[in-house]
Amino acid sequence: MGMVSPLGLDVESTWQALVTGQSGAGPITQFDPEGYDTRFAAEAKGFDPAQYIDRKEVRRLDRFTHFALVAALQAVEQADLKITPQNAEHIGVVIGSGIGGLITLTEQLKVLFDRGPGRVSPFLVPMMISDSAAGQVSITLGAKGPNWGTVSSCATGAHALGEAFETIRRGDARAMISGGSEAPITPIAIAAFNSARALSTRNDDPQRASRPFDAKRDGFVIGEGAAILVLESLEHALGRGASIIAEIAGYGATADAFHITAPAEGGEGGCRAMKIALKKANLEPRDVDYINAHGTSTPLNDKTETQAIKTLFGEHAYKIPISSTKSMTGHLLGAAGAIEAAFTALAVQRGMLPPTINLENPDPECDLDYVPNAARQHSVRAALSNVFGFGGHNAVLAFKRWEGS
Repeated sequence: MGMVSPLGLDVESTWQALVTGQSGAGPITQFDPEGYDTRFAAEAKGFDPAQYIDRKEVRRLDRFTHFALVAALQAVEQADLKITPQNAEHIGVVIGSGIGGLITLTEQLKVLFDRGPGRVSPFLVPMMISDSAAGQVSITLGAKGPNWGTVSSCATGAHALGEAFETIRRGDARAMISGGSEAPITPIAIAAFNSARALSTRNDDPQRASRPFDAKRDGFVIGEGAAILVLESLEHALGRGASIIAEIAGYGATADAFHITAPAEGGEGGCRAMKIALKKANLEPRDVDYINAHGTSTPLNDKTETQAIKTLFGEHAYKIPISSTKSMTGHLLGAAGAIEAAFTALAVQRGMLPPTINLENPDPECDLDYVPNAARQHSVRAALSNVFGFGGHNAVLAFKRWEGS
């Protein structure tokens, strides 16, 4: 796996910040936020794509593609996956983005209005479209197998991984490079989410603004970054002597068919997605030792996700440690499902549960074990990663500890 996040510019720095309970939130530096209701975000601080990508190419790619390409290069290097003319057709790429090149689109709209249509960049379309991350990674690495991008709001990254998983299971690829990327910290995005009253406005204390399951939560903290995972069939991984982090064992995808932004009552759609993921993984509810929650720090989501977990797991729900890593990374929108899947896999491998920070005043309607404020050592044999998106999209991934052959 590879990642660029508000907590670090690779997997290990991000993980260490995560398990020590650090927040990636801070004042917005990418534009002047004066006059906005929210003036902070979780930025990928110090990121320089030119450390990985030719400077000429950097200018022709949007920031979200920079993130995806850097994370993919890290992932392939960590996996020691060599793509050659002999295996290229068996290695695919599916990388999603909920929004795509919003930074480029914003900049070029200004060019259009200020300087006229003849000055709009010829690179606008390939820089803007959401599938450009998947396409660019494929081009750079030479992967010629199945290639596409997913778009399903906050569920995008998890859908990408789930569909990559299914692509391998049905025999269309031996390995897939998959995940999500997002670079949404723009004036129009902040303004829009403020108008929808979705973002926290805790401007005086950004690092304590994301507080999933807390009674005083007031909205999510927008974040940026990417996470890319290398998925392989077991036969392919063992055949090349790969170091296996964890097993993706199940994937559930459902629709609420209820409301464009609000979750279904009682989390019905999310509950079904968890149930499907468990069934595909040959797991019973009692087998689950950890859940990485969607946990957005919004009033509706946290309460509804808690209800969904209680519905499926019954009394066992009170025995399952649950954490929202968005309390530290912020909400990476289309990349959230990918980075949280990576965190879940690492929790399974390392037996360490990231905390939910800023949980100071528990909501009475959110009464489960959310691993409050400090990481916890805990043996994890099986875990779920939940992601739910605007449009009623639900995606859940089930992970198992890899015990070896």
